Amino acid sequence: MQERRRAGVLPSGSGGRLATGLVLLALVVVSVNLRPAITTVAGVMNQVPGVFGLDPALLPLLGTLPVLAFGISGPIGPWLARRVGTGRAVAVALLVLAAALIVRATVPALLLPGTFLAGSAIMTASVLVPQIVKANRGTGWWTGLCTMGFGLGAALGAGLVQPLEQAFGGNLPSALAVWAVPALVGAFLIHRSGGRPTVVTTTAGTAIGAPGTATPLRKQRTAWAVTAFFGLQAMLYFAITSWLAVYLVSRGLSSADAAALLAWFSLAGLPASLLAPVLAGRPRILKIMAPGLGLSVACALLGVLAAPTELQFVAVGVLGIVQSAGFGLAMALVVIRSDGPQSAGRLSAMSQGFGFALASLGPLVAGLLHAMTGAWEVTFWALAAEAVVLAGAGFFAIRGPLVRVDEGGMVAASGTKRADSNAPA
Repeated sequence: MQERRRAGVLPSGSGGRLATGLVLLALVVVSVNLRPAITTVAGVMNQVPGVFGLDPALLPLLGTLPVLAFGISGPIGPWLARRVGTGRAVAVALLVLAAALIVRATVPALLLPGTFLAGSAIMTASVLVPQIVKANRGTGWWTGLCTMGFGLGAALGAGLVQPLEQAFGGNLPSALAVWAVPALVGAFLIHRSGGRPTVVTTTAGTAIGAPGTATPLRKQRTAWAVTAFFGLQAMLYFAITSWLAVYLVSRGLSSADAAALLAWFSLAGLPASLLAPVLAGRPRILKIMAPGLGLSVACALLGVLAAPTELQFVAVGVLGIVQSAGFGLAMALVVIRSDGPQSAGRLSAMSQGFGFALASLGPLVAGLLHAMTGAWEVTFWALAAEAVVLAGAGFFAIRGPLVRVDEGGMVAASGTKRADSNAPA
């Protein structure tokens, strides 16, 4: 007996390549939209009290709200995807993001709630990106392009907010609200490419995964190792981006030069964020890469601490490369170490939810260590020690069984191989 189910699998045949290209384009556009909401405000933080009437004492809260929203909102994405489909869930998240960007920029009293809502929408879409990649048997280039999209979006948000403010005649709210436009474009593209359910005819017995046979996610060692890797690299990233410019100013650089080096930190890592998931798809390289990146980040941090002022461009660039490669690997591990699209979605929610909750402590701990000691040595050595722990998490993340959740509701086309096979990410 035939039954028709929604399955987020691309059609085969003459339209398959075009459909695949549209999904990939949509995913990249989605990824680019998942950072400007954060970096645009960070780039004009000193103007926020005067423009929006926010108490300067609340500025740290404004900077922390998106990360807190990340940690809380992880389960929303998989929950919404099960009800409306993965593509539609991402489209809904981007529509909410666009609304939040407009509201927080135009209603000063809603700046903080709007920022939290934007963070929740970002997290909802972010956790579903690996699920879409896995469902479409995407290669490492898929994950790499999406990861690079995150970095590109962060750089564009930070780099364009002030030119946009000038273009709008010094109107900062308009410069912040205009980022709703690319979010709407992303929502349209992901809806057109993957938002509508694909009807696949299957025969009895082709259902993927028997219900009730999977170990709960919280009891799977691999899931916790991947979560630890994601959380530790995110904690390092937020600590570095929060305090690197302050550290460089303390070394004698001007504020403008320090800001430029912070932007260089992001730009230098773009190629690494693209290539890391591709290389991770090769098992021999992955065995070295997963623990090796943690050790490389530790060495790079100490390099920034030890380098003279005239070599900080090189030291910060190296740190940006290895840190971005770590993020690319963290995203790739979600795809590589899961056995199917729903498993990837659940693992993505777990790793990013717990991971960003942990990451929110990074800037706080780094700042407290600096305040307690009055110097930067202890802070950098502590971050380097954390990077060594990151190496250990990477070692365990690539070992053991794949993460598997009950995918009994997933259906594959009759006569085809399982779409969520262990394809390299």
